[in-house]
Amino acid sequence: MKTSDFYYDLPQELIAQDPLEDRSASRLMVLDKETGEIQHHVFRDIIDYLNPGDCLVINDTKVIPARLIGAKEETGAKIEVLLLKRGADDVWETLVKPGRKAKPGTRISFGDGLLVGEVVDIVDEGNRLIHFEYEGIFEEILDQLGQMPLPPYITHQLKDKDRYNTVYAEHSGSAAAPTAGLHFTPELLKEIEAKDVDIARVTLHVGLGTFRPVKVDDVENHHMHSEFYMINEEAAEKINRAKDGDGRVICVGTTSCRTIESAADENGHLKACSGWTEIFIYPGYRFKALDCLITNFHLPESTLIMLVSALAGKEHVLTAYEEAVRERYRFFSFGDAMFIK
Repeated sequence: MKTSDFYYDLPQELIAQDPLEDRSASRLMVLDKETGEIQHHVFRDIIDYLNPGDCLVINDTKVIPARLIGAKEETGAKIEVLLLKRGADDVWETLVKPGRKAKPGTRISFGDGLLVGEVVDIVDEGNRLIHFEYEGIFEEILDQLGQMPLPPYITHQLKDKDRYNTVYAEHSGSAAAPTAGLHFTPELLKEIEAKDVDIARVTLHVGLGTFRPVKVDDVENHHMHSEFYMINEEAAEKINRAKDGDGRVICVGTTSCRTIESAADENGHLKACSGWTEIFIYPGYRFKALDCLITNFHLPESTLIMLVSALAGKEHVLTAYEEAVRERYRFFSFGDAMFIK
């Protein structure tokens, strides 16, 4: 299976640069995974596709303002640091630009010394381990100095930091948003619960590995970076109840999907657990827990378009994407949504 099999043409102007004022006013394409039939709706119509007894699985991770702009203490040269994974004792795995200027021992000052980082080690693919020094509470300093780590294809500045988080974001730790969840409003979630649809909250802290380009020709040779996930007892019970009854397990986003597929047993049942996952889902994968998926439109040749192709079939997905281009849907993080039923 070739990476190039998952390519499609996308006009640049269809990449959404700004979030809509009303989260639930985005468009919704409904794709039948069995027949390939396509329907066009508005996102808030998703409620019409949810039935009593279904379980909607959401990822309640919270994106931190992980992009820091600092200066080397020795030379004053500008340096950008993106926080990826928190380790012990104020050490973070980071992505540094330009990396060649960040050798072990390099000290970087942020906010005129409010926060100081020292490079302690080099890890794979040029990432750096940085130890941070500060007075007070790290999260508060980060909120003051950090910017939201928007993907490189978004060139506009974000006016409101909260728009790159879901309305149900709770556990801080992501370097990127679980963007399928950005379409939900508190009102829509209340309506869904009133329809006797269970909402199960799981957590997967999204790393940049999810969005890294696939650089190998053969899909099977691609390696995913690990991401931390948590499933509590309440979420596991709700998912199991849907599996054991007549309900469907509907994941909001590829991150929720990867979380429950990492933790499910062969019968699709879950129990409370946490850990690190490197699961890579591409065509040929047999889903254990997930029945349906709410997701955005993904980059050509990405692991995410491979995941949706595993669920709905590559031909159905690429045909749907071609129609989305024709119909001028908005693509990627701040773009429109798709429901694969």
